[in-house]
This record gives sequence, C-alpha cells and structure tokens, in this order.
Amino acid sequence: MATATFYHEGHYIDYTPSGDVDAGDVIVQSTLVGVATEDIDSGVLGAIRIDGVWKFPKSSGTSSAIDAGDKVYWDADNGVMTETADSNTLAGICLEDAGDSDTTIKVLLTPNAAA
Repeated sequence: MATATFYHEGHYIDYTPSGDVDAGDVIVQSTLVGVATEDIDSGVLGAIRIDGVWKFPKSSGTSSAIDAGDKVYWDADNGVMTETADSNTLAGICLEDAGDSDTTIKVLLTPNAAA
C-alpha cells in the first residue's frame, strides 16, 4: 500500500521569483494566491504564505461593495480584490462587508476555496 509522509503544515509554499519580490507582494502561481511575508531576491528560493487573514486593496466607487462571505478573486492587472471571476484568480472569502467607499477588504486566503 502507498503511504504518505508528512512534510509541513502548509501555511507557506516554496517560491523562487524571476524578479525581486517585496514583503507584502501578492503572488499568483497558476490557481494559487499567496503573499510574500519577507523580501525575496530574484532567483533565490523563498516562501509565500497561502493562508491566513489579510487586508488587500479593493476598488472603490459605485457597485464595488463586497459582502462578508462572498468569494473574492485577485485581479493582478489592477492589483485589487474583486468579486469578478473572469480572468482573475480565486483567492478566498471576504470576512466583513466592504462598502463602495472602502479601499481595502479583509480576506481569508483559502487555497481550496473552489472546492
């Protein structure tokens, strides 16, 4: 029978950037959204956090409100969280209502949010 061996808790995953990364940068790897918690130099193995509660930028203005419990997606082109799935990457769940005038949103990063 095949067996598995525990590797680590899974809060972080290895990441080697092709350019310098600053702490706080949002990183998308295929269908996974994470955040760099430390600076990582180009070509150097580092790690990104793929869980936890984070404050992310959010667009403000008419019809930009997001309700607690809604799925949110990282819009890498505009550097904001959104409810729009099209060409954006599922990141997690909004934890508290964010109104039209709010410029940040609290998100629980959930790697399995699509499940």
